Amino acid sequence: MQDTPTVRLENAQIRQNENVILSDVNLTIQPGEFVYLIGTTGAGKSSLLKTLYGELPLSEGDGEVAGFELTKLKRRKVPMLRRKLGIVFQDFELLTDRSVNDNLKFVLKATGWKDKKRMEERMEEVLTKVGLQTKGYKMPYELSGGEQQRVAIARALLNEPELILADEPTGNLDPATTSGILNLLKEISLGGKAVLIATHDYAGMKQFDARTLVCTGGKLKESTAVNFQTDPSLM
Repeated sequence: MQDTPTVRLENAQIRQNENVILSDVNLTIQPGEFVYLIGTTGAGKSSLLKTLYGELPLSEGDGEVAGFELTKLKRRKVPMLRRKLGIVFQDFELLTDRSVNDNLKFVLKATGWKDKKRMEERMEEVLTKVGLQTKGYKMPYELSGGEQQRVAIARALLNEPELILADEPTGNLDPATTSGILNLLKEISLGGKAVLIATHDYAGMKQFDARTLVCTGGKLKESTAVNFQTDPSLM
């Protein structure tokens, strides 16, 4: 494991406009770590993720993600940061008017790929990684919810990201499909990429004994043994 963390926040203030959502945030995530982020709706999970991928600026404290200093991050540099990240959302955000392959190709072209042969090879690599190597010609509406989320994960992997940020990636999926998606994200972390999953799916979390961060009371706390039955503030 490398010495340089993928994510480092020190005394960071996470803000939405003028409102402080989380204060005095101290967080380190190493390459290959698989981490859950939990808390009630509005507790700050999405705001923290948005800060990590440059949607919300970090103006107080110190922070670094995939080698980019967040306090010095200019808007024009945000796309460069995001090429080091893979971002997965609850609602997949696939382009519905084009095939799986064309969804992937769109991202490759947008991030500067030009070699058609290498693009085809990379698309095949990521679809194989997520178990959809035969589905590239399909349209999103022809896929199940779980398959669409696997496409979203494949898309997130295209540029060999150092960090996967997943915001409620199993929120629209049934338990069996959720299990498969979590297995896939765990496999990705075992390959050396840091994975941070914001989730409400406490039942699904029991699948892996993983480090857990809790947004509660305007703070980010570590929790190694979260008891969802006895701590209603987490529900």
